[in-house]
Amino acid sequence: MSFRTPTAADHVEDVSPGSGTLPPRAWYARSDARSLSLNGDWRLRVAPTADAEDDSFAVPGFDAGDWARVTVPGHWVLQGDGAFGSPIYTNHLYPFPVDPPRVPTENPTGDHLRLFDLPSDWPAAGSGDAVLRFDGVESCARVWLNGTELGVFKGSRLPHEFAVGALLKPSGNVLAVRVNQWSAGSYLEDQDQWWLPGIFRDVTLLHRPAGCAGDFFTHASYDHAGGEGTLRVDSEVAGRVSVPALDIDVATGESVTVPVRPWTAETPHLYDGELITPGERVPLRIGFRTVALTDGLITVNGRPLLFKGVNRHEWHPEKGRALDPGTMREDVLLMKRHNLNAVRTSHYPPHPAFLDLCDEYGLWVIDECDLETHGFVEQEWRDNPVDDERWTPALLDRAARMVERDKNHPSVIVWSLGNEAGTGRGLTAMADWIHARDDGRLVHYEGDADCRDTDVYSRMYPAHEEVRRIAEGRDGGTRARRRLPLILCEYAHAMGNGPGGLADYQALFESHDRLQGGFVWEWIDHGVRDERFGYAYGGDFGEELHDGNFVCDGLVLPDRTPSPGLLEYKKVIEPVLIEVDGAGGTARVTNRQDFADLSAFAFTWSCQVDGETVGSGPLTVPALAPGGSADVKLPALPDGRDAETGWTVSAALAADTRWGAAGHEVAWGQGAVTARRVPAVEPAGAPAFPGDGTLALGPGVFDARTGALRAIGGVGVTGGPRLDVWRAPTDNDDGAPWQSDTRYGLLWRKLGLHRMRHRLDAVEQDGPALTVRTRVAPAAWEVGIAAVYRWTSDGERLALTVSVTPEGDWRVPLPRLGVRFGLTGPADRVRWFGGGPGEAYPDTKAAARLGRWESTVDALQTPYVRPQENGARADVRWAEVGGLRIEGDPDFWFTARRWTTEHLDAAAHLTDLVPGDTVWVNLDHGQHGIGSQSCGPGPLPHYRLDAERAEFSFVFTPVG
Repeated sequence: MSFRTPTAADHVEDVSPGSGTLPPRAWYARSDARSLSLNGDWRLRVAPTADAEDDSFAVPGFDAGDWARVTVPGHWVLQGDGAFGSPIYTNHLYPFPVDPPRVPTENPTGDHLRLFDLPSDWPAAGSGDAVLRFDGVESCARVWLNGTELGVFKGSRLPHEFAVGALLKPSGNVLAVRVNQWSAGSYLEDQDQWWLPGIFRDVTLLHRPAGCAGDFFTHASYDHAGGEGTLRVDSEVAGRVSVPALDIDVATGESVTVPVRPWTAETPHLYDGELITPGERVPLRIGFRTVALTDGLITVNGRPLLFKGVNRHEWHPEKGRALDPGTMREDVLLMKRHNLNAVRTSHYPPHPAFLDLCDEYGLWVIDECDLETHGFVEQEWRDNPVDDERWTPALLDRAARMVERDKNHPSVIVWSLGNEAGTGRGLTAMADWIHARDDGRLVHYEGDADCRDTDVYSRMYPAHEEVRRIAEGRDGGTRARRRLPLILCEYAHAMGNGPGGLADYQALFESHDRLQGGFVWEWIDHGVRDERFGYAYGGDFGEELHDGNFVCDGLVLPDRTPSPGLLEYKKVIEPVLIEVDGAGGTARVTNRQDFADLSAFAFTWSCQVDGETVGSGPLTVPALAPGGSADVKLPALPDGRDAETGWTVSAALAADTRWGAAGHEVAWGQGAVTARRVPAVEPAGAPAFPGDGTLALGPGVFDARTGALRAIGGVGVTGGPRLDVWRAPTDNDDGAPWQSDTRYGLLWRKLGLHRMRHRLDAVEQDGPALTVRTRVAPAAWEVGIAAVYRWTSDGERLALTVSVTPEGDWRVPLPRLGVRFGLTGPADRVRWFGGGPGEAYPDTKAAARLGRWESTVDALQTPYVRPQENGARADVRWAEVGGLRIEGDPDFWFTARRWTTEHLDAAAHLTDLVPGDTVWVNLDHGQHGIGSQSCGPGPLPHYRLDAERAEFSFVFTPVG
């Protein structure tokens, strides 16, 4: 006979949400009742198992003098220089055996202690109660105060409160919290993020005076037809509601209708009010808006929305998910300044202060429940908790804690049941409860393919063509689903260089009413700041199971520097579309906002000649209503210009706003008037042989035997120029293992494009020209490319024409097609006329503005957490670097870096890239598209760089 002895840690594997906590209620940060933050310096002891230590540490008088000190909010694995364990990253695989609700015996457990005194003016005992609130603890917490156990809770990213008034003392209070990294709750929190145990959100003691406000629900609807708002505040404790700006003073539970300015993400007007109960005054920030599903579309205040959104995990490279208010505000400001209008809180409710900021600055929010069971997909969803009624109370608890906490935020317009949790009766129970509790918002869940429980049809990463089929009603599905709008809750995977294809998605969204936009995955790279690697990712902490740099897939880098992907997205989702007809001298301006007219923007024109601005001025544009367009006449240009001439029209904030200063640009458009002049070199003189093994042609010096260029006018050249078809594969080139589409990065490497061999066939003098004939091919394959280099000179300039002819059966596109060479002399500053200021590729160049730009070689690089192809500038007419001016015919892609492509390809972290003395330059006739295949679709067909015959030319001129 055998049996298991119960332990004090049995609560860890209990599928219930916990015990001892108060019912969930509305969350607010301020009132006239006293509060005491218990954030700050805590004592910590970490044990390897849940039952390694007894409970004596919770008893007053316990000596914890030799315990470590940690900061709360915080994660213990990100403090102590590794003394308390390490982070673990998995995308969806559980880092422990899947045996619900059991967890490993090896269960890191952090005992936390905080001693505190009550402030001298804290209300005396008997004058009400007190509540202890935890806003976020991962993943299971057992709590004691002054030796008395309060209870247990799970639901890491949700608030939990305990009544503690009878236990408080004026001084010497002992708060003890035992936190287990793994618990039954961990099975519900498999959310594609770092597993980081700890008390990572605020801990607060709240005085609850007699007659204080309990739970309350602010209902503030808007009638767009009459311009009136209706306010009703339902309160657990009867009282009054005051809104001075609207002359409102009514009892709780009573409705009042008055003329108001509505709240939208574009016009986030909030009214300051107050809930007044006999014992407390609670500030209210009220936004009037009505959310509905109208004629198959998501509407707010009677108008359909177009989400231009982003998924947002909470992240800080040093503090993990312990975000401070300043970091949250920085996120919101960056979003607003890059034209985003919506956030999906993947995959859990954020810190409530973030929603306050969304209310204030204006962002639509899909608020997602703290739920994901993605790891069960590996066993075909067997034993999935969301379809096991034993877990339903925990699911309902999580839904209720989200809704009750966040229900008073006007920015929250959709509740999401969670993410990638399969299907089951638990999700239906959650949807039913939410619909019954709040009929003023919609319910979302991407996994509900038939839309039985949800109000929108949601998809992740569909290809462009599939989105088109859905828009046109050709996707099949249930009748209920076909009547609902489509949103892409995740699309355009922003991992490394990319995402590509954003403009193509946006064109679909703008063309079909049923498509109501989407949310790019995701906001920030989750790199952990690390001295060894710069930023660490999965596997860098010795995890036995991890998903590598898949955790670095954001529109901003870990330090919140905007990536080229964010700048591209900003351009693609501009609130104003500006289409310049350069030849006609007009600009067509279209208001792409959903609610606001154009009165907030000031428009300007400027004229560029060969990339330099030669004139500018204000442009009068009518205050168009949403969806409206107007053609605006541009000023007359002087006659006789023989250079490349074009217009730029820009829209900027006309005055300071909460999120941006006057002059902040929100949109721009360009149009050509006259085309560029193509560089031409008239050959003058034939190659000369000085007799020292070299060949001279104008300013060029060549190896007489191989035809390799050695110098141009005193500028040392090495390694070419010679044909180059390889790029260090991007995350999107390599693709994700589950992708059914062709993963080109893997095929390129299999074919050997990273190890091409160059065979010299001939070095010929043909009149004034030097011709070098080569064949470029990988070992072990019959395919290759015949490359012919033809050099000529007019005495001062050196011209190169490259002709390429594919040989064999090329079944894959090329990564790039161009020439590469090294500059051995000083080369720091770079100037160019072309697309800029940032990097661009065929399907990521909407934001590349034609002009003259300057940079350093180092600043040309994009520091992706995992190094990969980056830094190309598009549509370059000419570039100057290292004493050379390079002109191209046709326009070319320009890249310069202090390491070779091979070094870039071999690097796993930024710290692996060591600058050399040579600057390596790529002049590319073509680049393969980027796509989004690190999780989504690859590049569209028209962005493929197929192996075809091509000819392209460059002119090299020595410059001072």
